[in-house]
This record gives sequence, C-alpha cells and structure tokens, in this order.
Amino acid sequence: MDEQGCSVVSVDVDEVLDRLTGLQSVITSERIRQALEATGRLQQRACQLSHEVMLWVVVAMGLLTHLPIRQVFKHARRMRLGEKTPGRSSLCEARQRLGVEPVRYLHESLVHPLATPDTPGAFYKGLRWMAIDSTVLDAPDSAANAAAFGRSTGGRGEGAFPQVRKCSLVELGTHVEVAIAIGGFQDGEQTLARQLWDKIPADALLTEDRGFFSYEDWKALNSQGKKLLVRIKSDLVLVPIRYWADGSYIAKIYPSPYCRQKDRDGLEVRIIEYTLDDPQRTGHGKTHRLMTNLFDVEQFPARELIEGYHERWEEELMYDEQKTHQDPRRAEKPAHLRSETPQGVLQELYAISLAHFVIRALMCKAAESQKLDPDRLSFTGCFRILQCRLPECDNRSPQSFAEWYAALLHEMQQEQIPPRQNRINPRVIKRKMSKWPKKRPEHRRPPPLVQCFAQSVVIAS
Repeated sequence: MDEQGCSVVSVDVDEVLDRLTGLQSVITSERIRQALEATGRLQQRACQLSHEVMLWVVVAMGLLTHLPIRQVFKHARRMRLGEKTPGRSSLCEARQRLGVEPVRYLHESLVHPLATPDTPGAFYKGLRWMAIDSTVLDAPDSAANAAAFGRSTGGRGEGAFPQVRKCSLVELGTHVEVAIAIGGFQDGEQTLARQLWDKIPADALLTEDRGFFSYEDWKALNSQGKKLLVRIKSDLVLVPIRYWADGSYIAKIYPSPYCRQKDRDGLEVRIIEYTLDDPQRTGHGKTHRLMTNLFDVEQFPARELIEGYHERWEEELMYDEQKTHQDPRRAEKPAHLRSETPQGVLQELYAISLAHFVIRALMCKAAESQKLDPDRLSFTGCFRILQCRLPECDNRSPQSFAEWYAALLHEMQQEQIPPRQNRINPRVIKRKMSKWPKKRPEHRRPPPLVQCFAQSVVIAS
C-alpha cells in the first residue's frame, strides 16, 4: 500500500470500470475528474482504489443497492484469473478517504432539469412544474449516526433508528431530484428548504405543501420573482379584499396578528378555496386552500391551478422510486441506508440521487423519441433493464457503444404502462405495534460473553 492507502498495483481506471462504461452516456469521465479536481482529490498515480475508481464505485452503489460494496466492485470490473478483490475494510477505508465533497460536487454540477417545453406534462403555460418537499430515512443504528442525526421521540421512548431528513427540489414532469439538502431529524423542513432556493429555475412554478409556508419565506421568494402555488393551513386568518369571477379572491398575509390589526407590512396574495363532494376521497368535507402570486385570472383560472397543484404528488412518487424500488432492502429491514458513519450516510444519499438521475435521464431520452410523457414508462422496469444491460456495454469503438445505447433506449421504450387509473389510497398504515418489549439503550451492544454455551448449561437435578 502507498501513503494514501492505495494498492501498489497500478491499473488503468477505464479497465477497472469497464462494466460501468454505460453510465458515461450520462456521467462522463471528464465530469468525474472535474469533481475530483475541484475538491482537491485528483491523484496523479492510478491505483486499484484511487479516488477516481472509488467515485465510480460510490455512484454504482446507488444503482446496485441490493449488493454489498465488495460485490459492487466485482460487478463494476471483470476480474482477471487469480486476481484478488479488495476486502470490505479496504473498500470502506477508500470510501472514507474519498469523502463527501466529490460526490456532492458531482451531484450539484451534473443534475439539472431535463424537461423541455415539448415534454408532455412538464410545463403549464410556459412555467415548469417544480416542488419542494422532504422525507425522513432510517440510518443504521450506530452511536456516530445517533449523535449526528438524532432520533425521533415519543410516548414509548426514542425511535428505533437514527433518522436523516432530506429536503428535495424536484422537477415534477421528469421526477428529477434537481437539488437536495440534508440534515438530522430535528432539523426543520423549512430550514432545509431555504438551502434549495438558489437552485429553483427562473421558469419554475413552485408548489409546496402547507408545512412549508411562512410569511417570511413567501416574502423572500416573491421578491425574487418566483412563481408560487402553495397549500396553506386552515387556521391562517385571511380576509377577502375582492373576489374574482372564478371564485378566487385577493387577501393579505401579515408577519403577526398585531401587524394584521394595524394593516402593516401586508402582502397581497390570491386565495383559491375548494371542497371535494366525493365521500370516497381523502379530505372530503374539508375546505382546502391554495395561495398563489399568479394574479392573472384569465390566464391562470382557479380550476386549472387546483388540478395542477396535484402534480405536486409526483414528488412523493420520486421518493417512492428511491426508497422502495431503487432499494429493495427497505422491504426486508427498516434501515434504508447502509452506512454506519455520518459522512458515509451523506455520501450514500448523494450517490442514490445521482443513480436516480441516471435512470431518469435515460428514461427521458427513451420517452422523447416516442413523444411520450416520461410518466408513461415504468421506473422499476427501466431500472432493472439498466442493471441487467450495464455489464454488456461494449465501448471498444464508438459504433459498438452507440449500438448498445440505442438498444438500451429501445428496450426501455417497451416498458410503457397504462394511463393512471382514477383511484385513491386511504392514509393508513399496515404495521401495528409489536407485542415484544421495546429495545432500549441498555440492550444495544451488550458486553461480550465470558462463558460459551456449554459452560453455561446447568442440568437440573
């Protein structure tokens, strides 16, 4: 091993990663090297576990979530006869040496909105459907993760696992996770959302759920010229100033009840209220309120904005793709992530998002040639196709690579699904509380046993 922990065997990076060359249709080697150079990780000497090799392996971990890291490395490389695969500890140490910064830089410099005005379902009257939302993920139960991210608490004590909160800016028409902000369980989603504001495209129509609204945030985004369509809570006091023919009305929002009484620092907004008359639908009998700064009633009628706001649920589907379909281990055990260190968790989250972008970018290309809405392609089907076809990529010549790429897109085009059914899902949970006692801190990592099983046996006399 050299002073950086690399194997003394000098190897060609392209040779090591010959089974990942299909990813270069989205992530080029030049992008990888730029990320390493920008974060001070570029090495002059090639070795088996160099930063460049490990950055590719980390990205592959986001695609091959069903495999441990040693198998990911094997999947990425055709091993020579008699050649040894690096041990798990060596690979984990190489991940730690790489760090989070190159993976974060690669994500921030590479991931971008994919939809064009011709992409079906991605735009509304020249505005790009975007959304900000957050999700919580379980991390492995280690002391380092618990200290960094914290746990949920309740009447029955602390939560079973440390939890990471991820806030995402998503292009709804393509499900691309354009930007992410990561924090612990105690970090508020509003605080994390503010870290994403500079990533919002100029042509975006931003939708948010009611938990994200505040006077200060609305004022800041509105002053930046962002177009907003936000659901608001029912207890927000709004006094109609004037009504429009479509049923919406103009009101003012204030920073405090005192300012409302004095009519000070008020901001005019457009309010759309509606109810649902179908008793089968969630929210039936309740008044729903949307707030927007799109004041042109003729160009943006209330009914169209109500129907369009429900595009926000595409972000929930993006989370489902990452948490359920991209990672089948979630169905087998509660911990979604695999890393036992905070830096490893951050690195892994960026890798999963990068891998998701690769899948979605290929799906967009496949849908584009058929003039299809990207939603009409099965994410799971396309994901499995990429996993199966990636090792078959032939990059010995530009022609062989182009043939592989065309065949991949053609196969993805066959993964069409029917238009979505008119259906509902009740907001309930399947899993009930267990009859077993709850795991407490004293149950974690007990001291090693002194006696073996045979020594502890006492036969009753």
